[in-house]
Amino acid sequence: MIKQISFDHGWYYFYRMHSPKTEKLCEKCYGSLNKYLNDVFENCPNDYFHSGPRGSRLKFKLNNLNLVETKNHELSKLTTLGLEENQNRYKSAHSRVQVFMLENDSNTLAVEVPLWFEPGEMETFNELFGNEGPLTGHIDVLRIEDGLVWIWDYKPNASLEKFAATQVFFYALMLSKRTGIPLDKFRCGYFDSANAYMFKPTKEMLNRDSLKKFI
Repeated sequence: MIKQISFDHGWYYFYRMHSPKTEKLCEKCYGSLNKYLNDVFENCPNDYFHSGPRGSRLKFKLNNLNLVETKNHELSKLTTLGLEENQNRYKSAHSRVQVFMLENDSNTLAVEVPLWFEPGEMETFNELFGNEGPLTGHIDVLRIEDGLVWIWDYKPNASLEKFAATQVFFYALMLSKRTGIPLDKFRCGYFDSANAYMFKPTKEMLNRDSLKKFI
């Protein structure tokens, strides 16, 4: 039911996918996402993850960000349950929350999903990142809800985050590129047990003409 693999990407990341839920939720509109989530088990370019910029380390803010804060969000409630129920099962808070959602939330498809963005795939790559290596990252929680692809990052102190929106924005760009799914089908957010922060990613959030053409 849950397929998993450990990737050595500078640290060990446990990519897990719930196969039946993925098949069901991707069946009508997101066949390319289903294909990507399955293919990456065998065809992940692991060497990309040992150099170059990481999505989690990007330190600049987005333009025109309309961030919506919600208390008592569904994901915050799932976080509380996961931290409690998996307390003795996993050492890290991330694993406690991620696996609980994967096993118990009907909308969660996969966790720690690897992503990459090659320099040649965006004209202003070096200008943005100052590095010739690929941009890489891992989606904490990937969901499909109300026909949209949601990219979520678990941040234990979400209210203090300055650049989490930038991180998940680029995850949306990367997954859009890898799957061919239009950016307007994505939503992004980050959360903890108290708060969730959400937004719709748009090309205007990065004021780069070539990036707009890319999208």
